[in-house]
Amino acid sequence: MNNNVLVINCGSSSIKFGLIEAASGKRLISGLAERLGDSGARVVWKTQSDGGTLSIPDADHAHAIQAIVEIPAAKTLLATPPMAIGHRVVHGGEQFSASTQIDAAVLTAIEDCSNLAPLHNPANIVGINAAMAQFPAVPQVAVFDTAFHQTIPNHAYMYAVPYEWYDRLGVRRYGFHGTSHRFVTQRAAEILGLEYENSSFISAHLGNGCSAAAVRAGRSVDTTMGMTPLEGLMMGTRSGNVDPALHQFIAQALGMTLEQVTTQLNKHSGLLGVSGVSNDMRTLFAAAADGNERAALAIEMFCFRLARGVAALTASLNQIDALIFTGGIGENSAPIREKCIGYLQLLNFELDPAQNAIHGRGRAGNISTSTSTPVLVIPTDEEWMISQDCAALIGR
Repeated sequence: MNNNVLVINCGSSSIKFGLIEAASGKRLISGLAERLGDSGARVVWKTQSDGGTLSIPDADHAHAIQAIVEIPAAKTLLATPPMAIGHRVVHGGEQFSASTQIDAAVLTAIEDCSNLAPLHNPANIVGINAAMAQFPAVPQVAVFDTAFHQTIPNHAYMYAVPYEWYDRLGVRRYGFHGTSHRFVTQRAAEILGLEYENSSFISAHLGNGCSAAAVRAGRSVDTTMGMTPLEGLMMGTRSGNVDPALHQFIAQALGMTLEQVTTQLNKHSGLLGVSGVSNDMRTLFAAAADGNERAALAIEMFCFRLARGVAALTASLNQIDALIFTGGIGENSAPIREKCIGYLQLLNFELDPAQNAIHGRGRAGNISTSTSTPVLVIPTDEEWMISQDCAALIGR
């Protein structure tokens, strides 16, 4: 036994993985198994000195995990079993407010939440079962996207719908990206020299999926995502907030089922739907520079709706110690940060263009002027956070 943690993040057709030395945070090996179930399935991996690609045609999750642990570098590193295997689990409902060691009862509870996250939890369960088969003697830990947001007060998480829907069906706002929001707000307190328990932040996690959260005294008090990851900000392929009557209107106007409308809102909307070009922000900026008006509109909508979401979260705070940008877009797109802050001058945010240009892309720092409320760019590290939860649980 050592202090290494194997972190597994299962999607519907992919597995992101990493073996992390919990004490130092060092990545011993990391990679991605992608296109699972397809003839082009493969594992791409790297260590600090090596890397490679392994073809695994038509592999499912179980076969992919088997292939991962048999990569020569992984086989050597895993010759001594890790102290724990940490699994990112998207939805924990109201049952889980913290990371939890997995047993039969916990696995059943995760399965029971599958109706709240039908695209995510079933894949998470497959990954857990596959890891248990490979490492039957190693403790498995579930780290929930929703857990950090279980401190949100009921006046913020309830919907204004018949209360029995909440009582009977669990209809409420849960929030996601909790592990990321927890990590970057802790780092923000360290950077600013604040006690986490006396700090107050707004965190914007911007990637293909996007959410913002208000974090006061180390506790989430509000967030933009809801019962599912579809609510809230405009995202790569997700619409974010729309009129609830849109489902009925589109179903009747275009002859779609409710399921088909939901699929359109999840997979064909957001940046992709508005631009008609891509869900990748880099591609959209290139298209906009070439005169594509819809690409330019998608970018502007993204920034405006983000700013509006940030402003709304201030209702849950009594002060703002910093606004934090993180995630693939938040960390890497200086123009997005600039455009968003341009809509937030009423909140005393002002960017330093030179600092905004040099931060991100793996570099954390303050990108605001000396008279501004601080604006920080902090690369997120959900895998490290998962490793720390595992070490704390198993060590205890």
